Amino acid sequence: MKSNIAVIGTSLLLASSLWLSAAEKSASQASQKEGNAKQCSPELERMKSLVGTWTGKTDMGEGPVEVNLQYRLLAGGSVLEERIFAGTPHEMVTMYYDQNGKLAMTHYCMLGNRPGMLLKSSDAKTIKLDFDPACGIDPQREDHMHGITITFEDADTITTTCRAIKDGKDMPDHATTLKRVKS
Repeated sequence: MKSNIAVIGTSLLLASSLWLSAAEKSASQASQKEGNAKQCSPELERMKSLVGTWTGKTDMGEGPVEVNLQYRLLAGGSVLEERIFAGTPHEMVTMYYDQNGKLAMTHYCMLGNRPGMLLKSSDAKTIKLDFDPACGIDPQREDHMHGITITFEDADTITTTCRAIKDGKDMPDHATTLKRVKS
């Protein structure tokens, strides 16, 4: 009888300690998630508001075409993925993240390169990113996206203005207005 009570008591003690350990781990993970969110730059926090699907028309030199962009959070909310022309040969992905406490991005382009950009400026309505020479692209020899400005018109409208370099020369700015797709 005493051995049964000891076994039951030990089992209850073990179960209680496992339950407390799991509760502490959950609280710690929640605290870490909150801490990660608080560590993001204000610009990345603003970019996170874009999560969802957006649509608009753009002209990439061959007349207006319909575009759809999808934004989604990855890596515990520390990276925002932008995907355009999904499922086509022109599909491109851009990843927005913080680098040294400032917004940065890497654009995986249909041209087969990956220009990087760093925060140039931001205000209440606009975020501007400009070419990062450390990305390894020679602007005089390789066509690439060189900068982007994202203007937050309202909660459901943004305008993106891309700056490109072709044959070592600036191309005219390319603006596209996008509307959030309501589900």
